Amino acid sequence: MTTEEAPRARTVDEYQSPVSGYQLLLRLRIQNRPGNLGKVTTAIGETGADIGSIDIAEARTDVIVRDFRIYCHDEEHARRMVQVVGLIPGVEVQHASDRTFQLHRRGKIEIANKVHIRTSAELSHVYTPGVARVSMQIHDNPDAVWSLTIKPNTVAVVTDGTAVLGLGDIGPEAAMPVMEGKAMLFKAFGDIDAWPICLNTKDPDEIVNIVKAISPGFGGILLEDISAPRCFEIEDRLKEALNIPVFHDDQHGTAVVVLAGVINSLKIMQKRPEDLKVVLLGVGAAGVACANILMNFGIKNIIGFDRAGAIYEGRTEGMNPAKEKFARQTNREGFDGSISEAMVKADLFLGLSGPRMITADQVSSMNRDSIVMALSNPEPEIMPELIQGKARIIATGRSDYPNQVNNVLCFPGLFRGAFDAAATQITEGMKIVAARAIAETIPDNQLSEDYILPSVFNPDVAARVAAAVTAEAIRAGVVREKGSRVFI
Repeated sequence: MTTEEAPRARTVDEYQSPVSGYQLLLRLRIQNRPGNLGKVTTAIGETGADIGSIDIAEARTDVIVRDFRIYCHDEEHARRMVQVVGLIPGVEVQHASDRTFQLHRRGKIEIANKVHIRTSAELSHVYTPGVARVSMQIHDNPDAVWSLTIKPNTVAVVTDGTAVLGLGDIGPEAAMPVMEGKAMLFKAFGDIDAWPICLNTKDPDEIVNIVKAISPGFGGILLEDISAPRCFEIEDRLKEALNIPVFHDDQHGTAVVVLAGVINSLKIMQKRPEDLKVVLLGVGAAGVACANILMNFGIKNIIGFDRAGAIYEGRTEGMNPAKEKFARQTNREGFDGSISEAMVKADLFLGLSGPRMITADQVSSMNRDSIVMALSNPEPEIMPELIQGKARIIATGRSDYPNQVNNVLCFPGLFRGAFDAAATQITEGMKIVAARAIAETIPDNQLSEDYILPSVFNPDVAARVAAAVTAEAIRAGVVREKGSRVFI
């Protein structure tokens, strides 16, 4: 990458849309005189903030209390703006709060009872003494746990806080808000009850043992934000030990949605998977999983790059067991040149690394009708506006550009389908049919370069994924055997 080709460094707030950036809720008590509201809005605008909405909370003859939703760059910008507004004669700042923090206050999820407890009789049924009969039924017929408890619809969202979003190793407590969000997405899009399990250990042995120990209370395990290469070992050992679905979303959720985008891109370009040359930048958890699912789909030519350069069989620098396995399965010709050389005549660039890692000239050297999936967040490997007209299809991990690669398209429907089938595991086949279901949510006659992936709010996505996964689990025979019927 040459200096003149590199896009300028940007501040974090330049990569935030008004919806995802810093929102301030501001309540002002304003003397009810003509012109006072105008003074307030002018002062807000002069500080560089934007007003999203203004509502009246209270109106009297002498004062009006108004609620403002204001978009600021960051916390310091918001503080300056509030200070300026507070100096206006006749204006009193009653309350100023960060919208995001307000939504997280005291957590974002809760337990809700499915059965009302209004009488002593109801209490005796749901708890002692009636519950003892249910417990003994499960003791005598262990399969009854799947019909008489929450187990068949419950996921443990497990993390050690070592690879949280783009924040890195921030610890289990700081990971909690992210895991709560994941639980919300399970409920909203898959009607699945999920709960954060944040572990104060980085030891793979301890993590595996803890998850095995708590598994009786859950129907599935979602591993989240665990750093590579430890995540590979942890997932493999848990899949081997447990008879319930285990899924590392950072790996496989990303891979499924990437494949969905590739499937629809190939339809637009009328190309076959076996004809693609893929350059993959970032061979961590997601990169390895993406390569695996693309190869299972039929793509043969993948060259991976990490900080040390091209990954090929026999390389010694910066290798680990996961990368050694990756080297054996990819880059069959042993390419050991630069990424600029690899990008020449490539059909797909897949970035899972960091910002400003490739250039417009490198994209220009790719084949005609190329695909660029630059998935680093908040700033991708190259900003889409720099390669308009150079790549035919561009996808990012961001919501403010077309073609967002978002794991929410995958994991709620995937687990819903696994639970509906009483699946004991998540197979490669289940991942591929999930990707196809995501892709096929968009009718072929509606596909376009800016519309290769459906919206996460499309209600058909989770339902289609669930149905496809259920059918594949049954076809593959990875479902629980039905035990003796229980009298209920």
